[in-house]
Amino acid sequence: MRYLTSGESHGPQLTTIIEGLPAGMTIAASDINNDLARRQKGYGRGRRMQIETDRVQIVGGIRHGYTLGSPVSLVVENKDWTHWTKIMGIEPLDEGEEDSVKRKVSRPRPGHADLNGGMKYGHRDMRNVLERSSARETTVRVAAGSVAKKLLSLLGIKVVGHVVEIGGVKAENLEYESIEDLVKRTEDSPVRCLDEVAGVKMMEAIDDAKNKGDTIGGVVEVLVEGMPAGVGSYVHYDRKLDANIARAIMSINAFKGVEFGLGFEMARKPGSEVHDEIAWSQEAGYYRSTNRLGGFEGGMTTGMPIVVKGVMKPIPTLYKPLKSVDIETKEEFQASIERSDSCAVPSASVVAESVVAWELAAALTEQFSSDRFEVLQRSIEEHRQYTKEF
Repeated sequence: MRYLTSGESHGPQLTTIIEGLPAGMTIAASDINNDLARRQKGYGRGRRMQIETDRVQIVGGIRHGYTLGSPVSLVVENKDWTHWTKIMGIEPLDEGEEDSVKRKVSRPRPGHADLNGGMKYGHRDMRNVLERSSARETTVRVAAGSVAKKLLSLLGIKVVGHVVEIGGVKAENLEYESIEDLVKRTEDSPVRCLDEVAGVKMMEAIDDAKNKGDTIGGVVEVLVEGMPAGVGSYVHYDRKLDANIARAIMSINAFKGVEFGLGFEMARKPGSEVHDEIAWSQEAGYYRSTNRLGGFEGGMTTGMPIVVKGVMKPIPTLYKPLKSVDIETKEEFQASIERSDSCAVPSASVVAESVVAWELAAALTEQFSSDRFEVLQRSIEEHRQYTKEF
């Protein structure tokens, strides 16, 4: 499985094309729209989310609610396009018209792709960079991830993302009864946090940053239950599933760190407090008495819940901007200001959930026969039984 995305933040639409889905899998637009709506929520979001109401159009690869095995094409319209048709239009500008088109960016924002992207592609107007290097692109990554989540759910695998830290405020009470309980409680939270007390403090931290014209980041966690053991590979670096998940997390805009299980805490503990002892029972088969490695050993799943965290830096667009340099005059200026969020960590947890789901689905369809969904389903059930009795 693979997918590509296309489109700019203020262009007419965002598009993703998904290849490699098995034929005969049920999927509906409502499945995808639910996750698109979740991505748009979250305390700290900016005015753009008041303009957009993301809904997917399925324009290829699905007939009467089932995948065909051919590429699936998904489109999400940018409603704000109506205000940007001249600025972001496709047609060439008339002579002398270029100077009248506003919103040219010559003052790069520290921490953003503006300057480096301009250098790479030779863009003197860095709007050509920021329009693509925008969190708006994650809209269709969530759409692709939602399709992957649907596949996983039909295979008995559950994926959920939530927030564990914002602006230095850490969630302490992270206990939950089931994945369903976790989903319900985090969806009811404006910051998608299990700990209600910490959630209130997180919102206060977001308000404080917004009042100062600043931004704050945080940490999100993705939990997965139901993945069979032995998915991935120890043989080659590019087939290690935890490595692919780490790459996917790091590919999300503004993410700067990733860890599994105890993560960086492992550096401060002896091996006896890091590795998970192996046990076996007639009912469960092989399992680990603890899950400090977060569901992975040797680049492969252990059958235990997958636990992965991602670190999101503060968004680089500040309403109290840092100093920068105008690339035309080389004079010092304050960086340009684009409409942005004071904190996007809650919605980023949905994006993280989506990219993790994609990597898991891709690994399963690569490792098991997957032209037809019923064959994939049967193959995985047989594999579960095999690993239990091994």
